[in-house]
Amino acid sequence: MRHSSRPWVAWAFVAPVVVYLAAFYAYPLYRNLDLSLRHYTVRSFVQGDAPFSGLDNYRAVVGDPTFGPAVWHTAVFTVASLAAQFAIGLALAVFFTRHFPLAATLRALFLVPWLLPLIVSASTWSWMLNSDSGIVNTVLGHAGLGPVNWLTSPDWALVSVTVANIWIGIPFNLVVLYSGLQAIPGEIYEAAALDGATGRQQFWRITFPLLRPVSAITLLLGLIYTLKVFDIIWIMTKGGPADASTTLATWSYRLGFGNLLPQFGPGAAAGNLLVIAAMVFGLLYIRTQR
Repeated sequence: MRHSSRPWVAWAFVAPVVVYLAAFYAYPLYRNLDLSLRHYTVRSFVQGDAPFSGLDNYRAVVGDPTFGPAVWHTAVFTVASLAAQFAIGLALAVFFTRHFPLAATLRALFLVPWLLPLIVSASTWSWMLNSDSGIVNTVLGHAGLGPVNWLTSPDWALVSVTVANIWIGIPFNLVVLYSGLQAIPGEIYEAAALDGATGRQQFWRITFPLLRPVSAITLLLGLIYTLKVFDIIWIMTKGGPADASTTLATWSYRLGFGNLLPQFGPGAAAGNLLVIAAMVFGLLYIRTQR
């Protein structure tokens, strides 16, 4: 009897996780897929009798003139954010491995951008980059440089939201990479120093190679997070001006909820394209780890 009850005990422990995943992950994904395969209006969305339309919503999204620029903006926003966040986070992590007074306090202060609600961070950056009264343009004016329309110029809008996202993501990279550095045995550096290795040689031949597994998961998590960034862009520019900072995430929201006549199907289709992109990179990561 004890042996026969073991499977039930195992399922009892697993059941809460299974119910949670089914309710908060599987069902929303299913509903989003169903939305993207049907022609929904406000009436049919309420009554639930939308006709099946197959891949028409996906064809409409891909054929839309906004699709190409949105994909390009998403790629630029993601690559620039990941590269800067990782490089700055790694530099700070290496810096904090050296013991000096107030190191723990400074490291804790670097976590502030990560702890703040995104709406607070985005609102703060919107105020700082305001064309008329922002502190950035005030500093540029004192330096003899003309004001820049950071949030209202098509040339600078994407740059502005990218800089804000980099600032928010640096603490995450710092924390994870610092933990990875702490796991590298100090004896390796001592042996390298005895062999005459310089600080630069130790970094490129010891630190960076041994940090690759942590770096890979850091970049993957950062990629998945950055692909779906919506709050920062929407609060700062709403994807404008003239769609200059529109990404797939903001475009998906605007299609589904930002118009007087919501397009639930195309909005869900655009969102599913982001899910597919994140899954592809996740599978590539799993394959490389094998």
